[in-house]
Amino acid sequence: MATKATKARIERLAGVLVNDGIDCFVAQHPISMGYLHGFHEGAGERFMALCINTSGKTRMICPALSASQVARAGIKDVRPWKDGEDPLALFDELAKDWNLKSAIIAVDSDMPARMLLQMQSVLPAALFKSGETQLAQLMRVKSGDEVDLLLKAGKIADEAFTAAFPQIKAGMTERQVGKLLTDAMSERGGQPTFCIIATGANSAEPHHLTDDTVLKTGDVLIMDFGCSVEGYNSDITRTVSVGKASDKAKQIYEIVYGAHMAGRNASRAGVTCGSVDAAARGVIDAAGFGQYFVHRTGHGLGMNIHEEPYIIGGSEVVLEPGNCFSIEPGIYLSGELGVRVENIVVATRQRHVSMNAEPADCILEASV
Repeated sequence: MATKATKARIERLAGVLVNDGIDCFVAQHPISMGYLHGFHEGAGERFMALCINTSGKTRMICPALSASQVARAGIKDVRPWKDGEDPLALFDELAKDWNLKSAIIAVDSDMPARMLLQMQSVLPAALFKSGETQLAQLMRVKSGDEVDLLLKAGKIADEAFTAAFPQIKAGMTERQVGKLLTDAMSERGGQPTFCIIATGANSAEPHHLTDDTVLKTGDVLIMDFGCSVEGYNSDITRTVSVGKASDKAKQIYEIVYGAHMAGRNASRAGVTCGSVDAAARGVIDAAGFGQYFVHRTGHGLGMNIHEEPYIIGGSEVVLEPGNCFSIEPGIYLSGELGVRVENIVVATRQRHVSMNAEPADCILEASV
């Protein structure tokens, strides 16, 4: 059902639309609809639209098979359609009721092209544009309740690592390590959302697709994983050694850990995202490995695993209290090894609060 928080979000979005000269916002993605009105169901190939105008009026056009769930979410104006009926007739009715024939309409950034094209066919004189900026203004600043859920998800990820690490052995596969982590998150009440396990040379691939590669003694092992709690996510990366770590692995880990802490120490409300990236990147550059740090320092986290603010070089976006984001520098030596260290933090006026337990200051060694 609609809550005080979702009502406030609708009101805030209406104000943003007025300020930005937009007449209507149309949400279709489960995260967008869930954030705005507590309805998280996707429609697949069927037409579904949560529409909000500048006065805060809300109307849902949805398949009839979802109508009862929509009503439970507290949406009062529901216009269901049955298979075989034309949902665009309901969208055309909305356009007439809200005077949208030549309006400016913002849509969520994950809307399928087929749905956007359908709406454009009904309103050829309207201007459709991405509503990512408008929605991000709301989603990037987390309330206390949202932070609490992120902390719960982070704690589950921490506990999963603590439970899985002692069980990691040479001879296991990446998939088996992933199962240790996902099972541990599930057992603690988290819904696993992703799990990247990369051993040996695979660890030099930042987004390696976990496979059946066998862990060998001396391998560097990256574990990047997370879960959700009531729709809010965790995202953590820990890098360890399978057995005794090589001197090279120890060296690279110490550099990356130093970069992680430099980024953390720079993180607080009032500074730019670019300055946080520069703090972390500067440590790796100074050590002579700058060309091997191939991605941004971090990304926002909330209902989306990746959202604003993005901690990227040159960004003039200023951090605000309540911004939650990752600090995850890495060094990737192709064909050899990679190291990444990641915690999620929430910016405060003074500094930041980590959503995860502190990473080890030297590479941990799993028993063999």
